[in-house]
Amino acid sequence: MQLRYAFRLDPTLVQRRALGRAFGCARVVFNDAIAARRAARENGEAFPTDAQLSKALTAAKRTPQRAWLGEVSAVVLQQALAEANTAYRNFFASIKGTRKGRKLGVPRFRSRKDRAQSIRFTKAARFRVTSAGRLRLPGIGDVPVRWSRELPSEPTSVTVTVDAVGRYHASFVVEAPDAPLPPVDREVGIDLGLTHFAVLSDGTKVDAPRFARKAQAKLARAQKELARRQKGSANREKSRRNVARAHVRVADTRRDWLHKLSTTIVQENQLIAVEDLAVSGLARTRLARSVHDAGWSTFVAMLTYKAQRHGRTLVKVDRWFPSTRACSACGAVGEAKPLHVRTWTCGCGTTHDRDVNAARNILAAGRAVLPVETTSDPGRPGQLPVKQEPTGSAARPAAQTGIPAVHGGEDVNGGDRPRTPRRMSGGGRAHGHGRRPPEGSGRSAGRYKRRAPLKVLRLTVE
Repeated sequence: MQLRYAFRLDPTLVQRRALGRAFGCARVVFNDAIAARRAARENGEAFPTDAQLSKALTAAKRTPQRAWLGEVSAVVLQQALAEANTAYRNFFASIKGTRKGRKLGVPRFRSRKDRAQSIRFTKAARFRVTSAGRLRLPGIGDVPVRWSRELPSEPTSVTVTVDAVGRYHASFVVEAPDAPLPPVDREVGIDLGLTHFAVLSDGTKVDAPRFARKAQAKLARAQKELARRQKGSANREKSRRNVARAHVRVADTRRDWLHKLSTTIVQENQLIAVEDLAVSGLARTRLARSVHDAGWSTFVAMLTYKAQRHGRTLVKVDRWFPSTRACSACGAVGEAKPLHVRTWTCGCGTTHDRDVNAARNILAAGRAVLPVETTSDPGRPGQLPVKQEPTGSAARPAAQTGIPAVHGGEDVNGGDRPRTPRRMSGGGRAHGHGRRPPEGSGRSAGRYKRRAPLKVLRLTVE
């Protein structure tokens, strides 16, 4: 499978200026491609093809207004053009319904004030890692790299990024072989929540670290200091970096914690069952801050690709499965329970902890979708019908939505975003205990409207 290995860069002052020029040139080419397509649409003309835009880019570099585009590698400019074309392809696929996930808006212009800038070098650019351990980039030079591990194979491309704090990273795309772990007999169901980040089917409860909430006071002070600075001053730029640095520190700490937890779960269990939560829907409720702070989507994405690489089986149980209302002992499904009910007694006489019972039901639902010989327990008879998606050793995904990334020697993947739930129940967890919308109704999580920037037409297509 393909992985991204990201490492910190320490460019010199001259190299930073060269990278800044490359970021600016790539941004201009991207914006010119977007402007050309928008102009074609407004004039009722056919969209320019990739070949026409590439030809227009070559012609633009011969003009006095765009002659400075020749100061950077041509591969960087062509990759920026390819990114604009990919953005429009994804937009049209989202409109037609052939692309999974949330509906995408019209591609927008990039700005030098965006929180991140990036350029990409492919093999055609002839980048390489020198014997001294430096990254040689055309037009940039030999950039020092903070290596934390060796690359498993020769990289096919490298993306150089700079974030809002001013940190430079190099992300290498490599082909990493599978590393199957020895088989184990343990299986686990995971119930995700807010009070407890994860409750396992064996009764283990992992408290939510709440990194952003703990740093909220410090973030508020930094934001207040930024608001009092005069716009355009050097002190305002320092305050802006302090705010960005505080946010980055929270994100890095959360990612490291999620990596450690997901790695432990994958190493200790052969079968992992987790609920397919509608995180994007919960992010628009009054619990939005806590939902974003939890990082459920990132955690499930880490479990998904780690299980696939290490020979484990991960099953995503449908969000409409009544894991909270069903009794894990007899299978009876009761009525919806308010959030303050943390323990309840079934008609069969069994007393349940709300979250532990849900985790056991999720595990039973995960077992039900797999053949009997792949699990250590055939499961509970009378299991409710559920919709599940096995991944890992049980099934390979039909299409890879992204390349998992390894930041500083750790793996990260964005993953797909699930749909919006209809209601909530179960200790801050997202469940669809209400009526399920009919299939084919076209009901979706909604669409974000983006304000179109000013039209700037720079590339002319003949």
